[in-house]
Amino acid sequence: MATESSEGEEETKLMGGNPQLVVDGDLREMAKNAAWSVSSCKPGNGVSALRDDNYETYWQSDGAQPHLVNIQFQKKVKLQLVALYVDFNLDESYTPSKISIRAGDGFHNLKEIKTVELVKPTGWVYISLSGNDPREAFVNTFMLQIGVLSNHLNGRDTHVRQIKVYGPQPNPIPLQPFQFTSTEFITYSILR
Repeated sequence: MATESSEGEEETKLMGGNPQLVVDGDLREMAKNAAWSVSSCKPGNGVSALRDDNYETYWQSDGAQPHLVNIQFQKKVKLQLVALYVDFNLDESYTPSKISIRAGDGFHNLKEIKTVELVKPTGWVYISLSGNDPREAFVNTFMLQIGVLSNHLNGRDTHVRQIKVYGPQPNPIPLQPFQFTSTEFITYSILR
């Protein structure tokens, strides 16, 4: 269920979660070379736990809400999807219940683009960054910020076990104004 909020960003309610990470083949993980930071963390439960591909480790915040994960890119990138691995069964009151996704050129001009309510999620939760308009298939940004606004059972600190950020595959033919999708067309296309 999605509802439109007064500020223009979309609010979505997500139930469940997927035990396996399943992403379309036309997307690639974009945040490998980004600079990651968090607003706070318990010793041993920092940024590296978000990126280690291990569901047993987690980032644990250590401070006042909102809890923030900042992902900064060296150049402007197109982003389409954020995937979070959270586990209500293990983490209970540490599990996020409301998340805000913000984008911008840096900390000075972040704009909220999505607000998502999670209902007892266990597994991968997918947050699409595309807008209601079909022409808004992605967000073009230098920085993405994921804010945990509240937790289940009014918990104070949060656990997030993994985060992946995806964008479209690059055009395989540079300077081509459009992207061919079939092997036959790519084979017979002309490079200038």
